[in-house]
Amino acid sequence: MGEVVAVIKIMPAGVDIDLETLKENLTSAIPAGIELRGITEEPVAFGLVALMVTVVVGDVEGGTEPVEKAFAQVPDVESVQVVEIGRLL
Repeated sequence: MGEVVAVIKIMPAGVDIDLETLKENLTSAIPAGIELRGITEEPVAFGLVALMVTVVVGDVEGGTEPVEKAFAQVPDVESVQVVEIGRLL
């Protein structure tokens, strides 16, 4: 079984959300067996900043689903969207 790298865009619930706390909460929500590769900030508009979370998951059916569901349950997360996915060589 191979591995897949996914970039997941996390939109916070508003501009007043503490991004450092949100990063910590996202990191602690990652399910077992999924590797965090990094979290970067991407300005969107009007002071809103999205978090781009890079993870490595197994190349199986529904590979990113567990982490997407876990991120959606984190307080102050408005939306979760996989924006990029590719096979890890």
